[in-house]
Amino acid sequence: MLKKISYLMILWLFAVPVRGQIWDPVSWDFSYEKTGNRQYELIFTATIEEGSHIYSMDIPAGGPIPTSIRIDTLKDYTPEGPAYEVTRPEEVFDEAFGFKIKSFSKKAEFRQKVTLTASSATVTGVVNFMACNNVTCSPPKDVEFEIRISESGTTQVTAEKGKPAAESNLSQSRRGLFGFFLLSMLGGFAGILTPCVFPMIPLTVAFFSRQSENRKKSVFNASVFGLSIILIYGFLGIIVSLTSAGAGFANTISAHWIPNTIFFLLFVIFAVSFFGAFEIVLPNKWVSGADAKVDKGGIFSSFFMGLTTVIVSFSCTGPIVGALLVEAASGDVLRPTIGMFGFGLAFALPFTLFALFPSVLNKLPKSGSWLNSIKVVLGFIMLAFSMKFLETIDSVYSFDLISRDLYLAVWIVLAFLLGLYLMGKIKFRHDSDLKHIGTFRLFLIVAVFVFGVYLITGLFGAPLKGLSALLPSQETSWYTRRQSISEKTPVFSPSVQPFGTSALCSEPKFGDLFKMPLGLTGYFDYRQGIACAKEMGKPALIDFKGHACANCKVMEAKVWSDPEVFKRLSENFVIIALYADDRTQLPENEWYVSEIDGKQKKTIGKQNEDLEISRYKTNTLPLYVITDFNGIPLVEPMPTNYNVEAYKEWLDEGVEAFKSRYSK
Repeated sequence: MLKKISYLMILWLFAVPVRGQIWDPVSWDFSYEKTGNRQYELIFTATIEEGSHIYSMDIPAGGPIPTSIRIDTLKDYTPEGPAYEVTRPEEVFDEAFGFKIKSFSKKAEFRQKVTLTASSATVTGVVNFMACNNVTCSPPKDVEFEIRISESGTTQVTAEKGKPAAESNLSQSRRGLFGFFLLSMLGGFAGILTPCVFPMIPLTVAFFSRQSENRKKSVFNASVFGLSIILIYGFLGIIVSLTSAGAGFANTISAHWIPNTIFFLLFVIFAVSFFGAFEIVLPNKWVSGADAKVDKGGIFSSFFMGLTTVIVSFSCTGPIVGALLVEAASGDVLRPTIGMFGFGLAFALPFTLFALFPSVLNKLPKSGSWLNSIKVVLGFIMLAFSMKFLETIDSVYSFDLISRDLYLAVWIVLAFLLGLYLMGKIKFRHDSDLKHIGTFRLFLIVAVFVFGVYLITGLFGAPLKGLSALLPSQETSWYTRRQSISEKTPVFSPSVQPFGTSALCSEPKFGDLFKMPLGLTGYFDYRQGIACAKEMGKPALIDFKGHACANCKVMEAKVWSDPEVFKRLSENFVIIALYADDRTQLPENEWYVSEIDGKQKKTIGKQNEDLEISRYKTNTLPLYVITDFNGIPLVEPMPTNYNVEAYKEWLDEGVEAFKSRYSK
């Protein structure tokens, strides 16, 4: 027996994922088949990756974990006997255990007979199994399911509670990737207008114009040049994508003090450089080395012309590229590649088009002091954005030094200084005298000063929803602290009956570290929140969030602040806010080793992140989960969704599902 136990322990130890990836070689499909009057067979189908297997339901004592299916006991249906295997298992002698063991590979089907006692029913339960291959085994895994059966013949299936959220997130992610691609293209076009880049356009066009008398060859070389720029930036994105793979990396790169401090310093240094204090250039040998290859001609000449363009332009495009990569690294693993491809495409497009159609160059404005003005404007913008990195460090590590008021004060000052600069009242080293103000500059001045006044309203309680992703929480404002959320009178929708007014069962653990948004009440510890939900007879709303999570702040500012959403949250749920990026270390007796990655979880954030990954199979932020008293989702979890009506409907569905499950 000791030998068998040791064997299992060794297998589980080797189940630690590589680079933070979750090894899960089995996917489950759930369906049903009608066999008679109100008689059905639930169908559980496992699809198993090549080279892996799961074990039979029939395993001798002392063997590995058998596959088992547990059906919850509810009033709308009655299980008829135990679940059984349909697929015939393979039986092979296992030397480690000393007897033959039955297992399944590729496909396995199991069934369970049930009889409905109502016209429709939602059958819930758990499949427990253990997956292995020739090298490793996963720890025993629970897959929760819901199979909704109706005599009308319609069905809805929720398989593996965490996966619907992942699928919804995928859709959300695809929309987010497209938006980020467009944002990256805007960054590429902005890079073109910097003084390091814009003057290079006619030089590049002249190079390709004189390179060949052959029009076709000239077109080909210009196309290679543009494609080279795209590939160079795309390759940079691929490197970041590959190195940022793995659950938890996004939280680390976006929340840890080291990268945030580095990015803050880089943004400040680039801003000061843009103001004319000094010039940032790459080593001359890099430029001269690439430039020397240009003289050789041919396809390689076009490639190295593209490389030279990228290197020379770095002193202006570096901060834009850096900002995009910072944003990309805190999201989907494909974002860096998508972002750099979009940036490179937009950056290369004007060069290539002007090289193909040189006559268009005559319509371009000539280089002049306006290029330096663009550079200075970018410097102001970079100073403003550098505050975001400081604020992230302050909130994640609970320093409480940067309040919303201080943050806004810095932005307000920068906005008015920028306005004065555009008016010619402030001059920097490379600026020329401003003899007159053009129409475009006038409108820009008005926009900057209006923005500054808009920021001032934030000091007096205005939510500034459009900037919520970048600003500290409104709860850190002196004005908000003076105003009670109870003064608001949200209109409550009569479609959902409240359970009662919001109250807490006990003093929230970690209440000295975290605050609920908008004056809501809730908990910051999973177990404490679930226990209170059970005591109060309410569903729990788990809010997986982060100090550095921009989408979390936007959701609270734009969706949770809606009067009807706020009413539902405050009266119908016990809210559990779990920060997945918090760095507060817990007492040693609360540490544990994760079954997901085999690492010791010592901080509040790491334990919350581990809970999200292990239970709901994702580490996306934010993620909202409406659960019962056991933490089992009542409806499909909700990722970022700025549609207030959709969010209200989702909350209502969760309440109705809770009532349906627990009503007598």
